[in-house]
Amino acid sequence: MAQLLRVQNFTVSSDGIAAGEDQSLESPFGRAVDPARLFAWAGATASWPNRTDPGGSRGLDDYFTRDFARNIGAEIMGRNKFGPQRGPWQDHEWRGWWGDEPPFHTPVFVMTHHTRPSFTLSDTTFHFVDGTPAAVLERAREAARGQDVRLGGGVTTVREFLDADLVDTMHVAVSPVRLGSGLRLWQSPEELLDRFHLEVVPSPSGMTHHLFWRK
Repeated sequence: MAQLLRVQNFTVSSDGIAAGEDQSLESPFGRAVDPARLFAWAGATASWPNRTDPGGSRGLDDYFTRDFARNIGAEIMGRNKFGPQRGPWQDHEWRGWWGDEPPFHTPVFVMTHHTRPSFTLSDTTFHFVDGTPAAVLERAREAARGQDVRLGGGVTTVREFLDADLVDTMHVAVSPVRLGSGLRLWQSPEELLDRFHLEVVPSPSGMTHHLFWRK
């Protein structure tokens, strides 16, 4: 079977916004966006990897949380997901938001016009690559060794791969929260129906899960 490029558990507000503007060290998702509000659905599940207490919800939301790492051999992300720095790297001590145990457990390809040496934290190796979406995907597929590649975001990177028609499947979790302004994945999910089938599944949590797969 062909290796898929998959977007998974990508969370947006009810008006299609995935992040705010003016990202900083203090505001990883940008000014005026509280990630706790957007991602509360995942944190409430029994399978949330950062859970420190027993319990958590089961059902549809938990299924998507459990499915996050299934058959994933590599990840692609944009530089803004990796960190808040812009331009040439001034601080090579910055190694991402995730500490010494990143949650990826695969090679990660960070798209940037300013490359830097690769490094490894635990079982995750970060590579900094300058190339087209197609070229970066080719490298990630090779590193994934037959497994699928996850497109992790942020929103600008997901849009770039959608515009290049490289995404095979996509799960977007739509929160009932309305943000009003910021970086949008879409004005409406119907924008993607020329290329994708779509099934919309509501969850008892108030989230609405949008499942896209290529026509």
